[in-house]
Amino acid sequence: MTILWDYDPAAVDTYRFALGGDALHLNSAPRVSRALEEDRNQSLVVIGPDIDLDSACELAERERIDRPELGVILLRHRLDVTALAQALRSGVREVVQADDQTALADAVRRSVALTQQLSGHGTTVGGRDGKIITVFSAKGGVGKTTMSTNLAVYLASVGAKTLLVDLDLMFGDVAISLQLQPHGSVRDVVAMSGHLDDQGVQSVVTRHEESGLDVIAAPADPADADRVPSHVIIELLRVARGQYDYVLVDTPPSFTEHVLAAFDVSDLTVLIATLDIPAVKNLRIAINTLDTLGASREARTIVLNRSDAKVGLKPDDVEAALKAPISANVPNSLTVPASVNRGVALVLDDPRNPVSLAIRDLADHEIRRRFGEDLQNGAKRSFGLFGSKR
Repeated sequence: MTILWDYDPAAVDTYRFALGGDALHLNSAPRVSRALEEDRNQSLVVIGPDIDLDSACELAERERIDRPELGVILLRHRLDVTALAQALRSGVREVVQADDQTALADAVRRSVALTQQLSGHGTTVGGRDGKIITVFSAKGGVGKTTMSTNLAVYLASVGAKTLLVDLDLMFGDVAISLQLQPHGSVRDVVAMSGHLDDQGVQSVVTRHEESGLDVIAAPADPADADRVPSHVIIELLRVARGQYDYVLVDTPPSFTEHVLAAFDVSDLTVLIATLDIPAVKNLRIAINTLDTLGASREARTIVLNRSDAKVGLKPDDVEAALKAPISANVPNSLTVPASVNRGVALVLDDPRNPVSLAIRDLADHEIRRRFGEDLQNGAKRSFGLFGSKR
C-alpha cells in the first residue's frame, strides 16, 4: 500500500490517477511513522507539495537507515536545484512536479519495482557488495577523465571486477579515450528503469579487452542528456554495485542532478585539483558544497594532478587554500596527452612511467586498501568482495 502524507483531505482524490484508490492518507509525520512501524510491508511514501521540505527530508533520512527498501517520492509545486539536492541527499528517490500526474505515476511504478528488487522479491541485483567511486572536479581540463580511465583500467588489470560509467552525458570522452566502439550508453538504461537487472546492465556494457574493464559510455547525442532522469542513475549504480567490485563514475565539471545522484550513493569521492588558481577556487567551492550537502569528509580524497608544474603555485599553497590535505600527487608528463591521442591507458602502455606509478599508488592506497584488500598477498576481503577477472 502507498502512504500519502498531505495536509489536504482531498489529496487522495487529487492523485488517484497515479496512486490508485487504496492509498492511505495521513496528515502528520508522527502518523506516517506509526503506520510504517505497524506495517513493515509498506513500500512507498508520497509526500505532498505543501509539506515542509526539512520535515520531508527528515523522514526520508530516518527511514533510509531503518528500511532502505522503502521508496519516498516528494511532490513540489516548483522544482529547483536546491530542493532536489537536499531531497536526494536525504534518501528521497524522486522529486516530481505536483501537477504532473503522468510523471508521478511513472515514478510510483519505478519505485515499487526498485523496492521489489531491494527486498529480494524482484529480479536479482547481484551478490557483490561493490564500492562506488565518483571522480569529480569543478573545472574542466584538469585531467579528470584521464584519471578516471587509468584508475579503472588499473583496478581491472589487477583482478578486480570493475565498471566505469561516463556520467558526462553531454560531452563524455571515456569511450574515445580508450578507443571503444560502444554497444550502448547510459541513455539506453532509461527504457529499463524500474526493472533494471544484471542482464540489463550487461546489455549496455562495452568491454576494454586489454584490461578487462567494463564501460558504460555517455550518449553519442548531447541532447540525450536531458532524457536521463537522475533516479535512473541511482538505480543503475545500485544494480551495478551488486555485480562489480568497483564502479567508477566519471563526471562533468558541474553539479548537475546526475552528479548529485552519484554523490548520494558513492562510497568515495576523488576530487581533482591542479596548480592553477581557477581550479583551486572552483574546488574550494565544490568542497563547501559537499559540506553543505552533508557529504562525509572521510569519504573524500584530493588528488593534485600535474603537481610538479612550474607555474608559481606549490602543493602547499593548494592545501592551504583548500583547507584540506592532498592525498596523492600525480606529476606532469607529455606522455599523458600522447597516450590519450593514441587511445591507450598509460598505466598499461607505460607502467613504469612516473604518472602511471602515481596513479597505481593512488588506487592501491586510497581505494584498494581503504576498502579492505590486502595489497601484500592480494588476499580477498573476508566477505569475498574481490573475485577473479572475467
